[in-house]
Amino acid sequence: MKTLNEKFFKLMDKVILILVILIAALSIFLYKLQKVEEPIFAKTPQYHFYMVAQNSVDPFWKEVKMGAMDAAKRYNVAIEFNAPKFNNIQEELQYLDIAILSKVDGIITHVSNSKEFVDLIEEAYKEGIPVITMENDAKDSKRQAFIGTNSFQLGEEAGKLMIKATKGKANIAIIVSNDYQLDSVNQNLKINGFLDAIKDYPQMKVVKVYTSKLGTLSAEEITQSIISSKQNISAIYTTDSVDTIGTAQVIVDFNKVGDIAIVGYGDTADILRYIDKGIIYGTVMSDPYRVGYESVKSMVEIKEKNNVSTFVDIGVNVITKDNVKEYFKRIQSME
Repeated sequence: MKTLNEKFFKLMDKVILILVILIAALSIFLYKLQKVEEPIFAKTPQYHFYMVAQNSVDPFWKEVKMGAMDAAKRYNVAIEFNAPKFNNIQEELQYLDIAILSKVDGIITHVSNSKEFVDLIEEAYKEGIPVITMENDAKDSKRQAFIGTNSFQLGEEAGKLMIKATKGKANIAIIVSNDYQLDSVNQNLKINGFLDAIKDYPQMKVVKVYTSKLGTLSAEEITQSIISSKQNISAIYTTDSVDTIGTAQVIVDFNKVGDIAIVGYGDTADILRYIDKGIIYGTVMSDPYRVGYESVKSMVEIKEKNNVSTFVDIGVNVITKDNVKEYFKRIQSME
């Protein structure tokens, strides 16, 4: 039989072995934890920026957010992203007010054609907070830069699509959104760009320009009136994603697919499905990822150099049946 001492020493050996294993495991765990935590806490963000988007459900604004977040990592800044779920000017204004009261280092915001936005940008300026507008501009305000697309170029690319959609022969109606109002600079530039693109095609003419107004005369009602009129409209150009969807739906409901070509704006899931089915020929839009990325990059330049271009043109995306699958994948990647 083994002595009591032998049993004791064997037991101690097992205890020591277990302790060694536990200490090694703990060391490995702490090392891995340090490696995981290091990128998060290695640097304190240099600035705190506040971004206000038009809504949080449109794929466009989801991509804007992605671009902004990637730029935030690149330039070591914190981004607070806020947006109403659906388009709501009053909520956007509330977020802007919160940003100013919070005394953030910079504000990047979508704006609508409202004096209230100009007033809040003026207030931010007085507080020493630089403001960058994105997608839509507020030229009469004290914003320091606008990140978006040249409206003339958007209209021009839409005109080129319309030439392909109609083979250079069409009576065209244009539906513009009341987000800008018909006489605004942005809408006029879009229309002028469109007209410039089709000017060498004598069999293409714009018969009428309509203005859609939420609650009074929507794009759906306008499209119905176009179909029932005697103007022989064979093509419609819409400058807003909501109007694009509304127009397409009426064309389907009235069995006019193939009779009336549609060129529109945007890349929502509904719009992409309409393009895929050939109901909408194609759409044009800003590059949302670049809008977000360049907005943050420009704000960093303002903070560090106090100097930035007042207009950063991020180009035009053109979506047709040829590349619509690519945009479907982009939307799925954000879900």
